[in-house]
Amino acid sequence: MSGLLLDPWFYAAAIPAVILVGLSKGGFGGAVGFVGVPLMALAMPPVQAAAILLPILCLMDIVSVWTWWGVYDRKMLADMMPGAVIGIGLGWLTAALVTAEMVRLIVGAVAIIFVLRWVYLQIRHGASHSAEPNRAAAAFWGTVAGFTSFVAHVGGPPFQVYALPIRLDPKVLSGTAAIFFAATNALKLIPYFALGQFDATNLTASAVLVPLAPLSTIAGAWLVRRMRPELFYPFTYATVAVVAVKLLWDGIAGLL
Repeated sequence: MSGLLLDPWFYAAAIPAVILVGLSKGGFGGAVGFVGVPLMALAMPPVQAAAILLPILCLMDIVSVWTWWGVYDRKMLADMMPGAVIGIGLGWLTAALVTAEMVRLIVGAVAIIFVLRWVYLQIRHGASHSAEPNRAAAAFWGTVAGFTSFVAHVGGPPFQVYALPIRLDPKVLSGTAAIFFAATNALKLIPYFALGQFDATNLTASAVLVPLAPLSTIAGAWLVRRMRPELFYPFTYATVAVVAVKLLWDGIAGLL
């Protein structure tokens, strides 16, 4: 057994991370899910955390697509997916240039920006105005989502920057996000394998955590139909903010 699997901090970080990601995959639209890599990165290098999570994400995607089967926005997917493919390619091409410290900074910065954006929307009290679909904006944010998803599985915030203002029905948004990230994560398997991230240690760690994947995803779908978001999101965003500050601190300290 590898040293990672004997480390209690691995389980302390990975178990809640997988559960939160599963809840997000079940229908919480990415607001919870992108805490996965930042949380696991408190106990291991961010790149390793991303590699361990990817097979688990793919299994969650299968459950999520099945859960929201037939409920999605075809136009949004058609406009965003080409950009996502480009973003994944850019992430692959720059993988050798991105250090662990840079990944921590990227993930921490994305997390902070997303939390601040949520606070801003709360202050505005949710304006009723809805944006019109825009193919150029969809391609841009699809590219950003593909890149950040490749780097550390944080494609949710860029996806939501474009998708949320359009104000789709929540079920349609959940189904659209499920298909978008199922396709994105499936595409990421090829470059992750080529980069040597699926070694015995990482795959074994993934296998240990796999049983949590379908259970937490189904639980997320159950909760999204019954739980009031205003009770769940504040706690989650507060958790993300704390983790983001820690990652930013570690990233800056590492670069200096």
